[in-house]
Amino acid sequence: MAMSQTEGDGALHPDDGSLGVAACLFHGFSDPSRLAILRHLALGEHRVVDLTAHLGLAQSTVSKHLACLRDCGLVTSRPMGRASLFSLTHKGALMDLLDAAERLLALTGEAVALCPTYGVGSTAAERTRTGAA
Repeated sequence: MAMSQTEGDGALHPDDGSLGVAACLFHGFSDPSRLAILRHLALGEHRVVDLTAHLGLAQSTVSKHLACLRDCGLVTSRPMGRASLFSLTHKGALMDLLDAAERLLALTGEAVALCPTYGVGSTAAERTRTGAA
């Protein structure tokens, strides 16, 4: 599934299946809580109770986001007694992607934060943050 375009390739269209799947992947990263969970799991395996304590999030919030991340194939879990330990499925690739995002954000400056559609404080960003979208 190629998402990038090189010179000489045919044009990519929004209804192209690979672009739709890529959009789903990026939607998985669209919540600050999910990003915080992913960053924390980069440190190693954690239980839900560990994540709630470290991140200051409610147990239900962490569990909901872990379910989303597991459904997307980004995290996996294994049983440990009555709890489950969560870890990143593809740590190297995920960290490469997040590092690339940080480089791109550094290049765009405040443009992303000021975007009227998805920037900080926009209606669409608020709907995404609260799960209403």
